[in-house]
Parts: sequence; structure tokens; C-alpha cells
Amino acid sequence: MLNIDKNMAIVKRKLMILSCLVITACAPTVKVEPPQEPITINLNIKLDADIRVKLEEEAKKDIAANPGVF
Repeated sequence: MLNIDKNMAIVKRKLMILSCLVITACAPTVKVEPPQEPITINLNIKLDADIRVKLEEEAKKDIAANPGVF
């Protein structure tokens, strides 16, 4: 009778270890990889600001040249 209880305890331990291994084997993995293409940053904002400044300077010149028009 003691031998059967001892064997059951060993079987339970093995099942616990096996279930722990199965649970950890099913854990999802996350991989972080760099992108294949280089990252590009669009700088249209700076270009738009330069164009606006140029247009404002030209408008000031036009107003100064023709004060009666505006």
C-alpha cells in the first residue's frame, strides 16, 4: 500500500513538472527587428515656412511700391 502511494506521488510530481513545461512552451514570444527600409522624415513644414516668409516679403515690397492699391 505504501508503495502505491509513493508511486502516485512520483507520478503527480512528474505530471506537475510536465504541465509546467507545457505551459511555458506555449508562452508567446515577441521579436523586435529593425525595419528593412530606412526611416524617412518628411520636412515639408520647414519648406512651407520659407515660402511663406518669401511671399510676405514680396507682399510688403508690393505694398510699399503701390501704397494706393491696398
